[in-house]
Amino acid sequence: QVQLVESGGGLVQAGGSLRVSCAASGGTLSHYIMAWFRQAPGKEREFVAAISWSGGRPYYADSVKGRFTISRDNAKNTMYLQMDSLKPEDTAVYYCAGDIQPDPYYNDNDYKYWGQGTQVTVSS
Repeated sequence: QVQLVESGGGLVQAGGSLRVSCAASGGTLSHYIMAWFRQAPGKEREFVAAISWSGGRPYYADSVKGRFTISRDNAKNTMYLQMDSLKPEDTAVYYCAGDIQPDPYYNDNDYKYWGQGTQVTVSS
């Protein structure tokens, strides 16, 4: 089994930056796609970004392109999401997810392993 634990959430003013982390344990991620999803109150969970663990190829939702950067440190089995130019609409619980072959990568139902989530709040 793979266990995922998010950290780094908090309260930030609009225009500010925050970096959230996802630490993985319990298995290899060499063939995994790892992703960030988020869910705001009263809204459905939505795709944010994804990365292939071996090659590091990133994928982004249109709403965060140019503002968020996904990366991973394979030596630490840790994935990061650097969030810049934050907006109040970015406020949500951010979840880390992973699976071997999610198809498609932006579909949350295709991910087997999930973290508990970390709250990100952006004030205006």
